[in-house]
Amino acid sequence: MAAGPAAPRVLNVNVGVLGHIDSGKTALARALSTTGSTAAFDRAPQSRARGITLDLGFSCLRTALPPQLGPGPGELQFTLVDCPGHASLIRTIIGGAQIIDLMMLVIDVTKGMQTQSAECLVIGQIACQKMVVVLNKIDLLPEGKRQSAIEKMTKKMQKTLENTKFCGCPVVAVAAKPGGPEAPESENPLGVSELIEVLKSQAYLPSRDPSGNFLMAVDHCFSIKGQGTVMTGTVLSGSVSLGDNVEIPALKVTKKVKSMQMFHTPVTYAMQGDRVGICVTQFDPKLLERGLICTPESLHTIHAAIISLKKIQYFRGALQTKAKFHITVGHETVMGRVMFFSPAPADFNKEIQEKVFDFEKDYLYQEEYLSKDSNSSEENKENDQSEVQLPRQQWALLEFEKPVTCPKLCLVIGSKLDTDIHANTCRLAFHGVLLQGMEDKNYMETFLPKLKVYKLKHKEGQVERVMDDYSVIGRSLFKKETNIQIFVGLKVKLSTGEDGIIDGGFGQSGKFKIRIPVASTCMPCIELSAQGPAWHLRAYSSPFHCLMD
Repeated sequence: MAAGPAAPRVLNVNVGVLGHIDSGKTALARALSTTGSTAAFDRAPQSRARGITLDLGFSCLRTALPPQLGPGPGELQFTLVDCPGHASLIRTIIGGAQIIDLMMLVIDVTKGMQTQSAECLVIGQIACQKMVVVLNKIDLLPEGKRQSAIEKMTKKMQKTLENTKFCGCPVVAVAAKPGGPEAPESENPLGVSELIEVLKSQAYLPSRDPSGNFLMAVDHCFSIKGQGTVMTGTVLSGSVSLGDNVEIPALKVTKKVKSMQMFHTPVTYAMQGDRVGICVTQFDPKLLERGLICTPESLHTIHAAIISLKKIQYFRGALQTKAKFHITVGHETVMGRVMFFSPAPADFNKEIQEKVFDFEKDYLYQEEYLSKDSNSSEENKENDQSEVQLPRQQWALLEFEKPVTCPKLCLVIGSKLDTDIHANTCRLAFHGVLLQGMEDKNYMETFLPKLKVYKLKHKEGQVERVMDDYSVIGRSLFKKETNIQIFVGLKVKLSTGEDGIIDGGFGQSGKFKIRIPVASTCMPCIELSAQGPAWHLRAYSSPFHCLMD
């Protein structure tokens, strides 16, 4: 018996709709969408009451598969993620940006770039590869001057994006809801069909991998009487099928998958990148407004983490060790304290290790993240070191005020969300990748001693006398009660330029012997300095170590 025709394939691409408050994002998502999800178009009563988007909204647009995405019949599904634009909801925006493949930056054409538009652009640069700029509300421009105003704003946006990864991206002018929110529905949107064509041209085959543990970011949760509790979200990794058991780590429970839907269509399987609603046996939906669900026992709750990170260039000011930041990991944002560290100066140009952290290596403690505008760089400039050398990779130890549940290698964003929301400044400070989490509450005792972070110490002393061509006696570096043996092997530099090595103590008064591999011509009382990293790991009472240079 001949097999029936195969169902046409549906390729899902997640499109983030981001921009400043009141730029018309929700109206644009509505104009584009053919199907709304349970969380679309400001359905929440609080959103309707306040007239702004308070949470992520989801809807979808289906269109024919464009030629660049492969031969054969099929549909392209754009899942539209409508992110709130209000400054105080940046946590939600960051959570939404982590699940998108393509971004639409919505700009009110009468106002141009605004504070939250700039923050959304920064998040887009961190989280996705492609962007389309949408100039909305063109119906508010006088008809006679409309085209010239659109061209002027298009050039302005292209100039703004010149030094970003989105340089040269398409700019499309639309009026998603001509006449504004109160206008009759009979008013047709302007430019939306052109926007759909541009979205199709920008669509690409995102990397999707069904293997590995299932992990899903849940953004809405509700009950259906007689059926169970539904969790809707985006599959971040792996896949899920009917009958599978899934764990809800926040509630410490495991539930069985009873049914699944994608935009009101029943399905039996979902994989990485899919937007899906999963119905499980009943529990109180108020206990899980958002969070993660996963393959049982595949996620861990951590109290601290090591991350590889980069400073966000638009953040003003230094990133200081011991400072507190709002740390966003997935859909969770918690307060955390940071300690920055780098490779030893000799390793500044070593290859970047993107997915691993090497506990066997020695690292250098930094008072702040090293960048061109950091205080340490300014000091080097003042000391006539015109070319400041910066490491290719830097790390931070994050200590969370409350534990977080997250996968390894997830995106981490550090922000100063307590900054005045009306200030014209970027609140996003750094972004990075979580390399190692610490599950033990007592990580200070059990885990941190494995982390070899050293602090450079600098002391100056004097040469007391020359012993022979290859050794001198030094003084004024150590107290008489100091155990000089632990400093043996450290380098010293004489003011005449020779390098030496501390060879041991000399007598009982804190004097020491220096071995100089090359014959010295120095005279008594010439200054020298001893420099060597002392083991430093925050303010913990730990043994003192010296590192052979």
